[in-house]
Amino acid sequence: MNKNYYAVLMAGGVGSRFWPVSTAQFPKQFHDMLGTGETLIQKTFSRLTKLIPQENILILTNEIYNDIVLEQLPDVKQEQVVLEPAMRNTAPCILYASLKIEKMNPDAVMVVAPSDHWIEDEDAFVENLQRAFDCAQKEEVLMTLGIKPTFPNTGYGYIEYDLENTRQIKKVSQFREKPDYATAKSFLQSGNFLWNAGIFIWSVKSVTNAFKKFQPQMYQLFMNGYSNYNSDTEKDFIEENYGKSDNISIDYAIMESAVNVYVLPATFDWNDLGTWGSLHDKLDKDENGNTVVNANVFLENATHNIIRSEKGKTVIIDGLNNYIIVDKEDILLIYPKEKEQEIKKITEMVTNSSKNN
Repeated sequence: MNKNYYAVLMAGGVGSRFWPVSTAQFPKQFHDMLGTGETLIQKTFSRLTKLIPQENILILTNEIYNDIVLEQLPDVKQEQVVLEPAMRNTAPCILYASLKIEKMNPDAVMVVAPSDHWIEDEDAFVENLQRAFDCAQKEEVLMTLGIKPTFPNTGYGYIEYDLENTRQIKKVSQFREKPDYATAKSFLQSGNFLWNAGIFIWSVKSVTNAFKKFQPQMYQLFMNGYSNYNSDTEKDFIEENYGKSDNISIDYAIMESAVNVYVLPATFDWNDLGTWGSLHDKLDKDENGNTVVNANVFLENATHNIIRSEKGKTVIIDGLNNYIIVDKEDILLIYPKEKEQEIKKITEMVTNSSKNN
């Protein structure tokens, strides 16, 4: 194993579109969403250890999830868990983790990866990651893995790359926001667009230089604590200063401004498991297209539904098509799959309502 290889596992999200299973207290990365016997974060950690020494994997999460991380990843030591005292999007936490790694090993190359995505061919993932690491080690580049789109998805951001480049690793022309359907269709027809999976690879030198250039205030804020990192005084510095950083994503902060950005089109199947519908796509279905997790079901005239309950619960459905049916403790959700992007709003509404009662 290469001692210069590091990973930052992003595990601070709430996964609100998977409500009521995913909650702010116990979000989706800590659930076995696929029924495999492993939670999403456990699967991701295990996948990364095929290339990266497990002691070099940092888990970036909110401080309220610290105990869950240590329970689910027993091989991880407390010092590998990097805690955000405030929600500040992806740029500040990536800079913070990068400076910690730089202090440990200035020759490090690192991957930043979400903890809650589904990847089918893990060998292909490792091969792609190795190729990206090789490139990041030789050149001062900011790299990402892009996913070849299979349909005009309006829920993902896209990466446009230079068509004239015949190398396997492509120069990025620009990052594109989540498009409407017509625009997404035109992206697919162009042939030089990839889904943005939020997987980044770079040397610590490259990424800290990029922050210094494009986010000088944020860079200075975190550099002020450099002497504290990986020591007993780190926590106090971060508690006091982290909340002063801008609430900004890594895409906006750096990737959209830098010119040394490259993408490797991934050769593995990928799904961000962002919604109940995307989970339905990945799980086994009966002859009528229904997916069942945990429940004992009796179905009549029911097609293309995803049904999830507590283990052993009996669920009887007649006449529902394309619905999300989730029963969890004191909440029952019955919601059209076509409106699944609105579940986030419903979650907020229900949460606010319960606070007011």
